Amino acid sequence: MTTQAEPALPPLADTPGTRERSSTVALTPARRTALLSVLCFAVMLAIGTQGWTSVSLGGFDLGIFDQGVRGYAHLGLPVSSLKSYHHEFPPGFSLLGDHFSPVLALLAPLYWIWDDPRSLIIGQALLFAAGVPLIRRITAYCFAHAEHRTARRAGDLAGLVYALGWPLLVASRVGFHEVAFAVPLTLLMLERGLARKYGTVVLAAVLLCCTKEDLGLMVGAYGLVLLLRARGSKDRAGRLTGTGLLLGGPLASAVTVTWLIPGMGGEPGYYWNYGSLGPDAGGALRNLLHDPLLLVQAAFDQPLKPLLLLWLFGTMLLLPLRSATVLCALPLLAERILSSNPNHWSIARHYDSMLWPIMLTATIEVLGRLSADEKTARRARALGLATAGCMLVTAVPIGLVNLVVPAYWQPKPSEAALVRAAALIPDGAGVEADNQIAPRLTARADVVLVDETPRGREYVLTRSDKRSFPFATDKQQAGRIQLLLNHGYRQIWAEDGVVLLHREGTDPVPGEHVPGPGSTPVQDKVPSDVGHNLFRG
Repeated sequence: MTTQAEPALPPLADTPGTRERSSTVALTPARRTALLSVLCFAVMLAIGTQGWTSVSLGGFDLGIFDQGVRGYAHLGLPVSSLKSYHHEFPPGFSLLGDHFSPVLALLAPLYWIWDDPRSLIIGQALLFAAGVPLIRRITAYCFAHAEHRTARRAGDLAGLVYALGWPLLVASRVGFHEVAFAVPLTLLMLERGLARKYGTVVLAAVLLCCTKEDLGLMVGAYGLVLLLRARGSKDRAGRLTGTGLLLGGPLASAVTVTWLIPGMGGEPGYYWNYGSLGPDAGGALRNLLHDPLLLVQAAFDQPLKPLLLLWLFGTMLLLPLRSATVLCALPLLAERILSSNPNHWSIARHYDSMLWPIMLTATIEVLGRLSADEKTARRARALGLATAGCMLVTAVPIGLVNLVVPAYWQPKPSEAALVRAAALIPDGAGVEADNQIAPRLTARADVVLVDETPRGREYVLTRSDKRSFPFATDKQQAGRIQLLLNHGYRQIWAEDGVVLLHREGTDPVPGEHVPGPGSTPVQDKVPSDVGHNLFRG
């Protein structure tokens, strides 16, 4: 890893290759940036829309965020009955007590235009597309001393690789998450750091801390990067900013986890998934000081963990390891590698989208340094083409190919039946809904998730022959249906394994429960078939 002081980079406007005459090049840099941004937006929107039309986006998590952002749009707190009921959070719980993401309030205006969960799909695509001009500016800085044509081609290729990056494709495929903000904000922080515009660096860092509670650790790591790059130079502002981020980022995370999240109804330590290290952060630190090998054991206790690292760095030909910027990825990687939750070990979820800006920027920095030296310029071009080719080829099976397969745009019979049944539920009704259909109802009904605990809602829409989250087997779902039929519910519609029940009795269902003031939050049990495949969740 390269950590030595790096040369100052001139402002973007003065870098070679950023200005071209329209008479010699048909597409100016600005037009190429716009085209790549539109490409990124169109692809991410298409993938998200495909998930919607095929009914593969669930209440966990699109429905949860839809309810939360709708709360902001109505000038209230981001309350989600899907989240609070299923995980038994007490009344008054808001999503700020789950993950501290007040930045989501910035999406509220989308709901003033179109009050629909698909507004979040559009918003996420816009946020991802906003990273295109930033990654091109980063490339211009890094290739400032390269040959003119090389710098221009590097900017175009970097923009294309970013726009079609497999981590963004995966994140778009699995629905909306707050990390949609982390992608452009991380790029903004890194780009402004290269430009030595530290006021904006701090602003981006603050917004990152308001995107998810653990991103303060990444901000702190970037503070260390700034300090390493400013050592031995006259960049006093860089050293001050680096020190501030190094101390302030982790402090912000600690304050958020310790006080802010519990203050919003959350449970301290709710997402502690590191039992092999200790019962909590303090206990883990004490255990590690006593036996540092616990860290190694936790990092390699499952075969998928080293495979994840091999995939992330191998597909980039290990180039990020030669840049200090990769230090920013260490806290995020450690969270996943040390975790005992199998959901963190594959690439089939949204977690890699937070790493994407860091890994790609680090790769560009390395290639830029090699391109500035005549002796290594040819090698840099070969490595750059090989890395870009690898990333673009990887994106095809992971997401792009699905867009041209008509079958992937159509719901399967069971999901199509869910849509038809949902249309029979009147507006404003109280509903316990199958996870896959929940986002289709959140805009017009009071929706909670069908789970193992009856909630006494007027309507119950579920399936009997296809397992849905959070049930472990379809037999459990069939048993739940029979329980309701035996205690006051009547079947009013059934097709392709989908059942719509209506409550007509007043007697409570055995086990019926609604979270109250004394409710203790619970976590889901991860099914036994999760965590065995790098490419499947």
